Amino acid sequence: MSRILIKNAKIVNENSIEEYDLLIENEFIAKIGKDLSSNSAKVIDAKGNYVIPGIIDDQVHFREPGLTHKANIYTESKAAVAGGVTSFMEMPNTKPAALTLDLLEDKYSIASRDSLANYSFFMGTSNDNADIVLKINTTEVCGIKIFMGSSTGNMLVDNPQTLEKIFCNSDVPVAIHSEDEDTITANMIKYVEKYGDNIPFYEHPNIRSREACEKCTVRAIDIAKSCNGRLHILHISTADELKYFTNQIPLANKRITSEVCVHHLYFEQSDYEEYGSLIKCNPAIKLKSDKDALFEAMLDDRLDIIATDHAPHTWQEKQNPYNSAPSGVPLVQHSINIMLDFYHQGKISLEKIVDKMCHKPAELFQIENRGYIREGYFADLAILDLNKVWEVNKFNIYYKCAWSPLEGKQLKGYITDTIVSGHHAYSNGKFDESKKGQRLLFSRDN
Repeated sequence: MSRILIKNAKIVNENSIEEYDLLIENEFIAKIGKDLSSNSAKVIDAKGNYVIPGIIDDQVHFREPGLTHKANIYTESKAAVAGGVTSFMEMPNTKPAALTLDLLEDKYSIASRDSLANYSFFMGTSNDNADIVLKINTTEVCGIKIFMGSSTGNMLVDNPQTLEKIFCNSDVPVAIHSEDEDTITANMIKYVEKYGDNIPFYEHPNIRSREACEKCTVRAIDIAKSCNGRLHILHISTADELKYFTNQIPLANKRITSEVCVHHLYFEQSDYEEYGSLIKCNPAIKLKSDKDALFEAMLDDRLDIIATDHAPHTWQEKQNPYNSAPSGVPLVQHSINIMLDFYHQGKISLEKIVDKMCHKPAELFQIENRGYIREGYFADLAILDLNKVWEVNKFNIYYKCAWSPLEGKQLKGYITDTIVSGHHAYSNGKFDESKKGQRLLFSRDN
């Protein structure tokens, strides 16, 4: 039996911070208490530092299979673990896209071999695979992903019958990318007429407009409400959409849930002048007023969880002009740092960060025995030095693409150690890859 004893930990969990020791036996938290001891345990002294549940990121793109020049499951899970992310849910728009049960299981097979973090994968949808989608094992697959805006390959779903069939018959969350394709196409024609091939990146939120977001969000909510479907709307980016979400219902009872991503809380439209393509993403980063409204809605629980939409591209790809520079930002290693920046500004508590990045994703997706620091739960933990100041640079970025929009920034707060399913996977820049992460399981009665 392997044992790890974490001493003197300031445990941030379930809206409190208290100092305890933690005893881990094999994969699980065996005991939480004062002055614990174990003769055979590996001891980690966390004195002065904080222990949080491992972060659960419900939206990442790790690019494998088919796009591994940008990233792969090994490299991006390594970056995730360095950032305190112990579990991820990866999107289906790889090559080939995960549109069949066999292709979906191929990704699980890769992850079982290569992923340093725990993992799950969304089932992908097209206009003609609804019957296959509805055959997924609901206790072993996190959810179904629908692109209601433009996407790669055959993943744009705009057939009303397909949408209704999936929303009304799915027993798992149906996660959507909410942008209206017709609105975006019409906007793009106008801006190409105005600029030709030299569209400035600051026009991105005018092309991927707020109207496109709201129109698609309203449509998805209407379909879901018509049959009491389970809808999860990813990466909300506008203040206009917030009126469609409530904080008057406990998360466990919500049929329509929402997510905000760290880059939509951190960047704003004026930042395109400095960052250009490096912050080009879909949906687009919008006005400061949107950013501020999103932050308020995250704090008051209209927006349920925080994620990254980690979407790496090579540096060379990002140097292209607007029309050919791909959308997406690598973020999974640094999501906690973005939120800690807000913490150090006094805008959010550690307890709220943990609630939105650890507890609520576990509750929303009904993940089995993860997301909390509880006896009998999987030991998914991160140890946090709140006061360490460090700089993001080429030597400590673990993304395969080897860049970050945060590069060169001084950050306050550092993940010193990460434990994944009881395995001490990361410690101060060093990885123990002798054990891999586990497939997430889901406690679903429906």
